[in-house]
Amino acid sequence: MNRPRLLIISFSTVTSDARLLKQIARLRAEYDVHTLGYGETPQGVVEHHRIPDRFPIWRYDRVSVILRRYRAAYWGNDAIAAGAEALRGTSWDLILANDVDAVGLGLAQASVHGVHADLHEYAPRQKEDVAKWRFFVAPFVRWMCRTFVVRAQSVTTVGQGIADEYARVFGIRPGVVTNAAPYAQLEPQPVESPLRLVHSGAALRDRNILAIVDAAEATSTDVRLALYLTPNDPGFLDEVRERVNASSRVTLHDPVPYAELSTTLNEHDVGVHLLPPVNFNNTWALPNKFFDYVQARLGVIIGPSPEMTRVLSEHGFGAMTENFTVDALTRLLDGLSVEQVTAWKRAAHASARELSGEEQAEGWARALSALLSTEAERA
Repeated sequence: MNRPRLLIISFSTVTSDARLLKQIARLRAEYDVHTLGYGETPQGVVEHHRIPDRFPIWRYDRVSVILRRYRAAYWGNDAIAAGAEALRGTSWDLILANDVDAVGLGLAQASVHGVHADLHEYAPRQKEDVAKWRFFVAPFVRWMCRTFVVRAQSVTTVGQGIADEYARVFGIRPGVVTNAAPYAQLEPQPVESPLRLVHSGAALRDRNILAIVDAAEATSTDVRLALYLTPNDPGFLDEVRERVNASSRVTLHDPVPYAELSTTLNEHDVGVHLLPPVNFNNTWALPNKFFDYVQARLGVIIGPSPEMTRVLSEHGFGAMTENFTVDALTRLLDGLSVEQVTAWKRAAHASARELSGEEQAEGWARALSALLSTEAERA
């Protein structure tokens, strides 16, 4: 039997985009999956349409954006134009467009059952802490939402707070598919002193990494902190390295491939993520690393971020600081014990299957299946 032909569009490097890889892994069981994006062909797809790396999606014509000639800015973008050319003459049963930039291109294609939009953040406030972005780019993103996203046949996003904001502002009613990590067949490792803290992710200033370092130095509890950081901001990473070199408690490691991350993190005890609410998306974040820590069977310490707090409170695998400061984290660390961390790790182990990426990916499968059946009934 011929299987439905699904096109997944993403202006990211598909082979290193965890959310895209989860989509492909789940949906290739039922669809002939084709992709359009940057980088090499991902495993499991029938065909990959590659966008040239020299055409980054963020490079919209500045004059057109400032003058609010948004339609010209969108369709004149080199990446979108290259995607349109690559897809010329194609037709699809379904299209899954990842993020706001991809939705317009998806809607322009011939698709029997329509377009599902998967929104990875609340795009209109993505960089609202940057004045130039807020004044010039945000109106353009809002235009893409009003012009394209509201026309998608179904929508998902990464957390309930973000879904609620899309509903409030644009009348969109997204489902929620979190950025949960793939299920890892691991066991919690025994806990002893010193407690092994860990933080993994991007070396960016708004991630409060130096506050975690300072708290690890200041706490009266015997701890060691391991950092696994990708060099997103090389200058900031140099600052972290300089601070770590003066520390006897903190070690900076090279980043590890995502396929090895769970087993690497499993050697530690507590994952720490203190994300200041510098913008809307940080406030409502429910990030990959939160779920990475769960799959690694770690306890988790977070700041008072509402989405992470909701999940953590429900499952009991960690604790929340009073605020996002060094002092608040230090106070929490001061009260840690081997027994408490052991209980957290057991709770993470008990929650790992429910909070896995495989469970969450069913949200995409249900949404696409609903589009297929609804359109079939109309036909």
